[in-house]
Amino acid sequence: MPLEATMLIIDNSEYMRNGDYQPTRFDAQADAVNVIFQTKIDSNPENTVGIMTMAGKAPEVLVTHTKDLGQVLGGVHAASNKIGGEIDIPTALAVAQLALKHRENKNLRQRVIVFVGSPLGDGPAADEQAMIKLAKKLKKNNVAVDIVAFGDGIEEGDGPKVLKSFVDNINSSDNSHLLTVQPGTHLLSDALISSPILSADRSASIPEEFGGTGAGAPAAGSSSANDFEFGVDPSIDPELAMALRMSMQEAQAREAAQAAASSAAAPPAAPSTSTPAAPATTSTTTTVPADPTDDEEERMLQEALALSKQENTEGGDDDEDDEDDDEEDGDVEMAEGDDGDDDDDDEEEEDEDEDAAIAKAIEMSMQTHQDEQNKPKKK
Repeated sequence: MPLEATMLIIDNSEYMRNGDYQPTRFDAQADAVNVIFQTKIDSNPENTVGIMTMAGKAPEVLVTHTKDLGQVLGGVHAASNKIGGEIDIPTALAVAQLALKHRENKNLRQRVIVFVGSPLGDGPAADEQAMIKLAKKLKKNNVAVDIVAFGDGIEEGDGPKVLKSFVDNINSSDNSHLLTVQPGTHLLSDALISSPILSADRSASIPEEFGGTGAGAPAAGSSSANDFEFGVDPSIDPELAMALRMSMQEAQAREAAQAAASSAAAPPAAPSTSTPAAPATTSTTTTVPADPTDDEEERMLQEALALSKQENTEGGDDDEDDEDDDEEDGDVEMAEGDDGDDDDDDEEEEDEDEDAAIAKAIEMSMQTHQDEQNKPKKK
């Protein structure tokens, strides 16, 4: 796919008011500019396109190298308000070469597309030798030039073929072309699309099996649609490739969050046991049990009676155990009662000893008092 910086030189002379190309020459030229811009950008998103005029007071650059279609269309609209004067091809080519020299990406090849819809007249463009000299200079600077001649710019008859000589001298490895579009009901842009001027750009997006130079379809059994991620070449449509990549990342993050949430909410696994699993039944039919016979009924009755007797025997043993427990509890309570009586007796004895001690102390105190009174008083 071509990697180019293209400068479009449009004709805005008085001849562009003619209506031999629908709707007018200038409008047909504007439509062709739109087609060229779209084709160049679609073939490679790194391509840039600029636009300038070559009539009026002097050639003028309207839009420098850009990837924005709106700026190009705005430049065409500005040129529609500057229709007048005569074309000056040599000066316009010199200005276009200077604009290409100052392109931002130096890896882009240089190309100029010139729309000529006016007669060359007696101006500098009519000097064949000067045009040939200019062609060799541009060829030396690796600048390719395509010329689209329509209307009065078509060279007919036995007259000088200045434009043809110019293209023949600048051509290098078939990189420059001269396209002549006769008046008619067809559009100027349709002639451009099918011309060699845009053939390399258009074939870049067409698979090889369909006659293009782009990447062919994958062979049968391949694991992907093509060699690019998501089946989209990032150099052709970087925005789509980025959108697809972001969508895949969001889907992966959402799946990871759901997996983490489900693992956190799941109950812990039950410990494994040594009990073998019951064999799976393959039959889904159910069987109805047969009615018991007389012998079976009598046997079941005997078993029920035996079980009843066994339960009664166990119940009696339980009652005896309960009575033994009650007797033991009574003995314990009686023993506890005896201990209580002994404690009461000890307390009563202690009380009596205290009373006796108090009475004895009182008696001794009274005796001492009486002895003191009975002693004779000294004079």
